Amino acid sequence: MTTEEENAEYATEQAPRMSWAQHAPEVYKAMIRLDTAAKRGLEPRLYELVKIRASQINHCAFCLDMHTKDALAAGESVERIVQLSAWEESRHFYTEKELAAIELTEAITVLTDGFVPDAVYEKAAKHFEEAELAQLIAAVAVINAWNRFGVTTRMTPGHYQPGQHK
Repeated sequence: MTTEEENAEYATEQAPRMSWAQHAPEVYKAMIRLDTAAKRGLEPRLYELVKIRASQINHCAFCLDMHTKDALAAGESVERIVQLSAWEESRHFYTEKELAAIELTEAITVLTDGFVPDAVYEKAAKHFEEAELAQLIAAVAVINAWNRFGVTTRMTPGHYQPGQHK
């Protein structure tokens, strides 16, 4: 760290609006069970890439903090995490299967057309067996739910340690 960085005045950390898990513990426990069930059979690095990409789209800073740290702990490279927000221009960093998962994640997360396009779904179906595809869809749905809790309650990023919530 340079002297300039050491003396820099950073913005004040924003406090969360509420601890929703504390006030809705049964919902939180159900989400943990759902998350655990959704990731079964998915390769851990792919699972984290999907969670990062959805969290980028949804602007969930808490989830970005958590899932980038978990991805690094699972062996993911910094380079691939950094390039994920520009995956279309950085396709050569990812396998065709990962690209299909990332594209499906975007289609499920955004839903601007009101549906997931057939071409996106069919591409994913070529790379994933049906059971694995079902798990992938579940994982994307679950991270979108987590993102909505995180963004709405302004969960504070920066304090998560890899594996903390497992």
